[in-house]
Amino acid sequence: MHPVLCPRPSSPSSVRVYIGLILLYLCRGVSGATFTLINRCDFTVWPGVLANAGTAALGSTGFELPSGSSRSFQAPPTWSGRFWGRTGCNFDSSTGQGSCASGDCGSNQVECNGAGAAPPATLAEFTIQTGGAQDFYDVSLVDGYNLPMLVDASGGSGTCLSTGCVTDLNQQCPAELRDGSGQGCKSACEAFGSPEYCCSGAHATPDTCQPSVYSQMFKAACPRSYSYAYDDKTSTFTCTGANYAITFCPSLSASQKAATDGSSNAGTTSGSSSGTTGSNESPPNNNPPWLLGFSIGNSSSALLSRCDSTLLLSLILSLFLCFLHS
Repeated sequence: MHPVLCPRPSSPSSVRVYIGLILLYLCRGVSGATFTLINRCDFTVWPGVLANAGTAALGSTGFELPSGSSRSFQAPPTWSGRFWGRTGCNFDSSTGQGSCASGDCGSNQVECNGAGAAPPATLAEFTIQTGGAQDFYDVSLVDGYNLPMLVDASGGSGTCLSTGCVTDLNQQCPAELRDGSGQGCKSACEAFGSPEYCCSGAHATPDTCQPSVYSQMFKAACPRSYSYAYDDKTSTFTCTGANYAITFCPSLSASQKAATDGSSNAGTTSGSSSGTTGSNESPPNNNPPWLLGFSIGNSSSALLSRCDSTLLLSLILSLFLCFLHS
């Protein structure tokens, strides 16, 4: 075998270094982020998942997530889309037909089948990239609010801050924005349809569309969430090579830990294997105040979740044969 392709290692430790470096390089490019959705509400949530046009679908477009349970999905190397929570859902056990009181996607099924959330709905939005490029993520209230939500990044590099809205805006929602019996809080655009609120027409640029009294109310309660269409500077976050936990009704204790020691417990519930649910966690306080200064540390546990096992086995075998015959 050609000596340039398979140089003879000077020691066993050199072999481990070679293999480790190659595995680390490949693991970052083989697959995208792992998303873990966690329900810490004291009621069932039916998450919806929508992949953007031209992006592969994840393992489900909608599912039932009982209180205290979690479910994980592995994204492809590049993926963009959104997650949200549906509440007050009622699906017939025999036909599977039904609807939800908030965040309904109009599919009349548990699966949303490519449909998005009907406002008002709290949205977690992601653009996942590989090859050392930054991921972009945010929590948006541009389409209104229906559930507290927190996004934690782990195992990545960069700023990797937590973001979300952990305040219960349904309790603070002005009467003119209140949706139905109070299961959601509309955006001013949804409630009034005016160009100045929707950033449309003559107000379709950052210079002509300014924060309204309503978006300022959202921003005061949830400083890191999108409050209107051009609220980019304080609402878009980046991280490289991370996994993401999306928590409905996040607990105060998890937020405090993230603020004090640079770590996050948002993704530690059981049942995190792809396509599974299940946890025995007790429901936490659903109305914690917003805590500034969230930060996420790095974790080595994310490495293996980003590796394709077949490719890795092939690589290890190739390296073994290479060193054996060099």
